[in-house]
Amino acid sequence: MPGSFFSLLVAALLFISALILFYPDRGLFPRWRRARRRVERILIEDALKHLQRCETHNRHPSIESLAGALDVSVNHAALVLNKLAGHQLVSRQAGEFKLTPAGRDYALRVIRAHRLWEHYLAEETGFAESEWHDQAEHYEHLLTPAQAEALSAQLGHPTHDPHGDPIPAADGFLQHHGGAPLADMPLDVPLRIVHIEDEPEAVFAQILAEDLHPGMQVRLTERSPQRLRFWAAGDEHLLAPVVAANISVIPLPESQETPEQTGMPLSGLKPGQPGRVVGLSPASHGAERRRLLDLGLVPGTMVEAEFRSPAGDPTAYRVRGALIALRREQADQIQVAPIAEVSS
Repeated sequence: MPGSFFSLLVAALLFISALILFYPDRGLFPRWRRARRRVERILIEDALKHLQRCETHNRHPSIESLAGALDVSVNHAALVLNKLAGHQLVSRQAGEFKLTPAGRDYALRVIRAHRLWEHYLAEETGFAESEWHDQAEHYEHLLTPAQAEALSAQLGHPTHDPHGDPIPAADGFLQHHGGAPLADMPLDVPLRIVHIEDEPEAVFAQILAEDLHPGMQVRLTERSPQRLRFWAAGDEHLLAPVVAANISVIPLPESQETPEQTGMPLSGLKPGQPGRVVGLSPASHGAERRRLLDLGLVPGTMVEAEFRSPAGDPTAYRVRGALIALRREQADQIQVAPIAEVSS
């Protein structure tokens, strides 16, 4: 009897273990297999994006460049290329890897999902700009074409992401922004930023620190192997050429040049000092921008700094008879002209 009970116990444990390991859909083995397929699919999609980027910029991809883009070994990159070729997404022509029409369509679908998600993060969420790219890198692999189309409709079918990259249309049509690197442009002519590259992250962080954004007017005043000097939004900027190479601009006809809005950040007003709102910074996006506008912080509005908290932040401002508190990072997004500088 004890032996029979022990046998039943062992059989029950084996049965439970088998369920845990192999139960359809929920077992450890099916879940591991799905996770492995998901990782393989992400690698394939990232590889297609790399090849499409090389194609767009007239660069020649290699197994080594692919390994670097995927952060895998050269041998692993070669296996990924073999899978792409096996799915007829890549062909080898004259010793180079080329996207097939099917591979190009696939790559553009992934890029479309990425840029739509970046646009969504900018306009509908409170994520910081430095987080948009990494978030979109994740969600680009989750959105189906139907979901991407629904998101596009929700956003009003935008044509460009927040950094100026064109969003591929549902049919795969992709139009380049037409810009050229800032460092290649002539001195002392009006220019407009049309694109800011968000990779590599360290370079993008430097551009963000300068508060530069697509749509801003710039004028290059000095160029040397060590630095570029230019004006944008009433401020002078200095950037190393390697950083400025990630900023694309187009010439701006004199007839389209508009006077720069001059002012200072609202946070610069001293308690008791009034000012008039000039505008919001291009860095202000989405829900945060709408909140500031809803508070009445539109061009022409009079605002006065009342008092700061004992810790120095936030500061209370009087806007249209109401007292509102703004953190410094919020006040920095509002440009004002001190009242003494505003003609009556």
